[in-house]
Amino acid sequence: MDGGRRNGIVLIGQAPGIVENENGTPFGGRAGRVLFRWLDSIGIEERPFRDWVYMAAMTRCFPGRMPGGSGDRKPSRPEIELCRPWLEEVLEVLTPRALILVGQLAIERYLRGRRLDDLIGKRFESDGRILVPLPHPSGASRWLNDAAHRELLGQGLAQVRQLWDEFAAGS
Repeated sequence: MDGGRRNGIVLIGQAPGIVENENGTPFGGRAGRVLFRWLDSIGIEERPFRDWVYMAAMTRCFPGRMPGGSGDRKPSRPEIELCRPWLEEVLEVLTPRALILVGQLAIERYLRGRRLDDLIGKRFESDGRILVPLPHPSGASRWLNDAAHRELLGQGLAQVRQLWDEFAAGS
């Protein structure tokens, strides 16, 4: 894939889950179904999104289950650092104009030290790229239980729609 028209946007998530690990499709499990419901709510269908947006993660490997088996384990700092060169190389090759940061790990990497409440729904610029943070669509996140946070998600999705119109659909 070229780094111009087809990869104007890169989505960065946390890590592959067990389903993604088995089938090799980013956001192919439950969190992906939620993510694509969100996108569908703003008029972006899954197939065109997958065709136009490169999907990466902070780590390349499934980090394993949580102790006790209740969900996926969050990647450790050493695991994230081990995978950092790969992610940086992807971004160097693709030279995206915008990053969609999904979940706390990706957000923390690019918008360090701020709360989700202060980030979701807004658009940022860093190193010549537009950054749009979104909460993680996993059922483990309780952030969206608050009605005000769901409103922020709606604002964040409006930012994603704007990116789509600028860099994907109209390209």
